[in-house]
Amino acid sequence: MKLDILVAEIGSTTTVVNGFTGINTKNPSFAGQGQAPTSISQGDVRIGLRQAISNLNPQGVEYTKILASSSAAGGLRMTVHGLVYDMTVRAGSEAALGAGANIHLSTAGVLHETDIEKLEGISPNLILLAGGTDYGERDTAIKNAELICSAKTNSPVIYCGNIQNQEAIKKIFAKAERQLYITENVYPRLDELNIEPVRRLIHRAFEEHITEAPGMKHVREMVKGKIMPTPGAVMECAQLLYKEIGDLLVIDVGGATTDIHSVSEGSEEIALIQISPEPKAKRTVEGDLGLYVNAKSLCETLGYEMLEDYKPIPESEEQIKLTETLCYHAASIALKRHAGRLRYTYGAGGRRTWAQGKDLTKLRALVATGGALTRLPGRRAIMEKLCNINEDASLLYPRPGNLAIYEDSQYIMASLGVLHGEHPEDAAILARSIENVSAINN
Repeated sequence: MKLDILVAEIGSTTTVVNGFTGINTKNPSFAGQGQAPTSISQGDVRIGLRQAISNLNPQGVEYTKILASSSAAGGLRMTVHGLVYDMTVRAGSEAALGAGANIHLSTAGVLHETDIEKLEGISPNLILLAGGTDYGERDTAIKNAELICSAKTNSPVIYCGNIQNQEAIKKIFAKAERQLYITENVYPRLDELNIEPVRRLIHRAFEEHITEAPGMKHVREMVKGKIMPTPGAVMECAQLLYKEIGDLLVIDVGGATTDIHSVSEGSEEIALIQISPEPKAKRTVEGDLGLYVNAKSLCETLGYEMLEDYKPIPESEEQIKLTETLCYHAASIALKRHAGRLRYTYGAGGRRTWAQGKDLTKLRALVATGGALTRLPGRRAIMEKLCNINEDASLLYPRPGNLAIYEDSQYIMASLGVLHGEHPEDAAILARSIENVSAINN
C-alpha cells in the first residue's frame, strides 16, 4: 500500500493512524485508518505506532512522511501566571486552551511560596508568564520571572506580557540558564485579546519538547514532520472549516473530558453590551464530563445507577443506550458552560442588560467529532437535541431550527489540523469531506 503521508493521533489509550494520498496534486484523498493501543506504558510510543500502521494494512505500508498529534503522557500540561485574574490570567488561559493545553494551575499577582510548591509538584510541560498591558505595570511579571527561575523545575517558559519587560525577562532567564520563549503581549491593552501569536508559539514549544514526555523519547525516529497537541490540532481544523462553512462549534465527548471548540465573531449587537472580550476561536475542556473515566460521577449527577459491566466501548444494547444518554448530557452541560448568557443589573436608571461569555448567536453549524459522536448508533439524534437546547432563550446561542449538523465520520479532524501546517491546500480540500448530514431549517 503506497501512501504520501500518514498522520498519527497518539492518544492516552489508543493510537490512530490516518493515511492520505494525492498530496500536492490538488486531488488529495483519505486512504484508510488503522489503530492500536498506545504503548506509553511500555516506555516507547513507537510500538503502538507501528501496530497502528500494520492495522491500516497488514501487507505493509509505504509512505513518505509521518506527522502526528498527541494527547498521551498527560497531554500538554501548562500553568498560567499573570497580574489580574479577569484580564491577563484569563487571556493567557484562553491562549493555552486554544493551543490544546490542559491548565493545571493559574495564579494572579505575585507568586506565593505555596504557588511555587504547587508548580514544582505539577512539573508542567510549559509555563506561561503574562502580566501588565503594554507600557503598564511591570514589577509583578519581573518578580514572578525571578521566582519561577528559583523553582525546582526545568519547564520552559513563554513570556507574553508587557513588552517593556522583555529585555529584563531575557536577562533573568539567561542568568538562570533556563529555556525562554518571548512573543507579543497576550493582553496588550484593556479589553483587547491577542491570542494567535501565543497559541502558535505554544505549538512550536510543544513540538520542540514533546520528546521529553514519558514514552515519547524515540518518537522523532518515526515522526519526522509536525507534532501538535491533539486538541490544538482540532482547533486548527475548526478554523479551517470556518472558512468553508462559517461560524461553527465542534463537540468532542471523550472518555475523560468533553471538549468544545467554537469559531465565531458573534453579533455586533451583543458586542456593544459585552462585559469582557472573548476570543474568536475559543476552547473549553470539561474535566468532569467523560464517558468512561468520569462516567460514574456523571451517572450520579443525573440520578442514574451505574451498570456494573459498563465498558469504554459499549457492547450490549443496554450499554449503548446508557452511553448515548451520558454522551448527550455531557455534551449539553459542556455546551451550556461554553456559551455566554445575558446578565441584568438594576440601578437608578432601571434595568441594564449585559452580555457575559462567548456569543454563539451567529452559529451556522455544529460539528461532531471524537469516537462517541461519530460511532454511536444514536449520534444524529444526540446532535439534533444539542441544536435545540436554547428553547428558553437563556443562552447566547441560536434558537431551535437554525443549525446544520456536520459529522467527522472518518475521524480525521485532528489529522487535518496537523496536515494544515505543512500542506494547507490539501487540508482545505480534505476538510470538505466532513459530511453535512442535515440542512439548516429556517
